[in-house]
Amino acid sequence: MGVYNASCGNHVLARQPDTMKKTTVTFLGPSGTYSHLVATKRFAGHNMLPQDGILDVCDHIAKHPKARGIVPIENSSGGTINETVDVLLDQNQLLYIQEEMSLHVQLALLGHRGKHIKRLYSHFVPLEHCAPWIHANLPRIHKQECESTAAAAARAADDPEGAALCSRFLAKRFELDLLAFPVESSTPNITTFIVIAANPVRLPRIRKTTLALRLPNTPGSLYRFLGTLEAENINLSRLVSRPIRGKRQEYAFLVDLDADAERSSVQRALAAARIEATSLRICGSFPSHRTYKS
Repeated sequence: MGVYNASCGNHVLARQPDTMKKTTVTFLGPSGTYSHLVATKRFAGHNMLPQDGILDVCDHIAKHPKARGIVPIENSSGGTINETVDVLLDQNQLLYIQEEMSLHVQLALLGHRGKHIKRLYSHFVPLEHCAPWIHANLPRIHKQECESTAAAAARAADDPEGAALCSRFLAKRFELDLLAFPVESSTPNITTFIVIAANPVRLPRIRKTTLALRLPNTPGSLYRFLGTLEAENINLSRLVSRPIRGKRQEYAFLVDLDADAERSSVQRALAAARIEATSLRICGSFPSHRTYKS
């Protein structure tokens, strides 16, 4: 069994096959969300457990080390999911990325056939992504944001003059009619999800490595860190800065590298980067799967 080079991280990552014994997969709920859909596509046959929020998913993972969690981290229209980034940057509750996958989100308009629609319920991302379609097809509609698309469907089910932008698969669950599908936009709506766990593992076909990074609040610190990657020809595909709580104008960074952390060039880059950083932690080195369709 291969192990991860301890000089580049805080933990040893055991190599494991791309299978796991039946376990609990917890996700951002309620049931019927796109997180639930991704969970069932990736982990069919496992026990599914919805949670009210991303922090609830993380708390469950921390208390149940054998469980897995699925949370969104980025949407092609709405941008980075800051709550997920903050969880990965948290130095008090360490969680690790084991896999990444994406979902091509195709939205449906669900409602009550034959009723005039006065209110449209959805999560803020679909409302923004489909704004041109809404303007063209539902002019002057009153839009109401919900915590999830599944919650939006539940609201619409209780409102005879309401409709929801959500997954078409929620129609049967909430006894709603499929009024339009797909609700199109000029650009694809892709959401990226990650599988998180209390412990790091290595699955086959590693494509990415994620770092949690803090740098000195001095001129050129970020430039010098980026130089350690450039020197080894390592591509950086994500750089997100988040304020450090309780510290004025100080930031932590979540960094994605398009490379396996076991590569000698990555290990050299990280060794050099540690000299520039006040802290550097590997959040996972993991495969990035194909994009599923909703």
